[in-house]
Amino acid sequence: MATTELLLKNVRVVRPDAPEGAEPERLDIAVNDGTIVRLAPDLPDDDAATVVDGGGKLAFPGVVDAHQHWGIYNELATDTRSESRASAQGGVTTSLTYMRTGQYYLNKGGPYREFFPEVLSAANGNAYVDYAFHLAPMMAEHIDEIPYLVEEHGVTSFKIFMFYGSHGLHGRSTSQSEFLMTPPDERYDIAHFEFVMRGIQKAREQLADYADHISLSLHCETAEIMTAYTKMVEKEGKLTGLRAYSASRPPHSEGLAVTIASYLAHETGLPNINLLHLSSEKALSAALTMASAFPHIDFRREVTIGHLLADVDTAHGLGGKVNPPLRDREDVEALWRHVLAGEVDWVVSDHACCRDEMKFGADRDDIFLAKSGFGGAEYLLPGLVGEGIKRGLPLQRVAQLTSWNPARRYGLLTKGAIAEGYDADIALVDPDVSWTVRAADSESTQEYTPFEGFPMTAKVTDTFVRGNRVYSDGEVLGEPVGKYLRRGR
Repeated sequence: MATTELLLKNVRVVRPDAPEGAEPERLDIAVNDGTIVRLAPDLPDDDAATVVDGGGKLAFPGVVDAHQHWGIYNELATDTRSESRASAQGGVTTSLTYMRTGQYYLNKGGPYREFFPEVLSAANGNAYVDYAFHLAPMMAEHIDEIPYLVEEHGVTSFKIFMFYGSHGLHGRSTSQSEFLMTPPDERYDIAHFEFVMRGIQKAREQLADYADHISLSLHCETAEIMTAYTKMVEKEGKLTGLRAYSASRPPHSEGLAVTIASYLAHETGLPNINLLHLSSEKALSAALTMASAFPHIDFRREVTIGHLLADVDTAHGLGGKVNPPLRDREDVEALWRHVLAGEVDWVVSDHACCRDEMKFGADRDDIFLAKSGFGGAEYLLPGLVGEGIKRGLPLQRVAQLTSWNPARRYGLLTKGAIAEGYDADIALVDPDVSWTVRAADSESTQEYTPFEGFPMTAKVTDTFVRGNRVYSDGEVLGEPVGKYLRRGR
């Protein structure tokens, strides 16, 4: 009887803890029960049930994509299946997906004690990659439920959407309580954000075993600034398309929101703060200023692959509408400077599949009518590796940005590295292949991509989730093997 279930031979292992600039080590990887049991050169293959020759490709730790949105526009069960397949194409082996009550997602309000079991049931058995959920406390009752969510379901990460103060998901919002399905006598505003922070910090104090991994993430845009600038941009009528949308949600709106969020974290004593999808120099500059002002707060800074690859001019059409918006090329270059300087903690896809008919509606030329968000998990690892190599980003940093750092922050203690005792989550990458992005090649149900026609210079060839080969040679394999991940202990 074979003593090794999977032996992955002849790969160049990229370690997040390797000295910067060190060459990846050529090793074999032995796997049993979904766990890496041995790493060494030239392991014997006579006792292995399955042997895979990696052909000298780079072996990255499977991507922990810390920012996705399953079920926002499609039914959650459907989205879980299709978008986890797309994730596997990009080397993603763990998806952390945001979920909230209100319009979109399950289109219902109420307590998480009733809502979240429905979420888990819909996703169960449909994912090709492992997954967990971040939850957003949208009303006072949700704040009281935080300890329950941590202990009962292993949910350790929570979110605030700062721009919902007087803005909807895509733009103007006339009725906040109707959109968010919250009690009419409650407001989703800065005071609520403060009380969420106090509630999370209280949970950290009550649940000491989980405290290190309990954190709050914030979408930092300022509703009042965006509302005023949207009116200005539409009234002037000088700008169109993605450039108009960027101007309607200006970068200083991000910087102001970052500043407010950071001071509230200081005021409430909540130390674990994640600043999501920072899209501009002003946003990142504000984030770094706040880190200096409040050194007792452990800020983590996130950037998306979309904001690193595309700008308002190069993105393929209005399909590039996203919150916060794609920016000018100057901001793209600024983000890269911060990545190269080690001032960004992780890179994500912010994958939110939005099918063509829903994205564009009746008028395909009106950016303010188009829905927000697009998929991109398929291009996360190949995009960062390819563009990163051109810019001098060490491979070890790619492994940190895509896997190790988010895994540690979000309590995924067996994810994030190719090392003995860790889950056998592995993405094989060929760094010497050129190809062109085509939406038609994606497993996502989205029929377009803002990256259409983009040249890529690295490609994921194989993806393993706990030793299960879920993607190879351009094909997603087998049935779903993804599991829900309880976190923090």
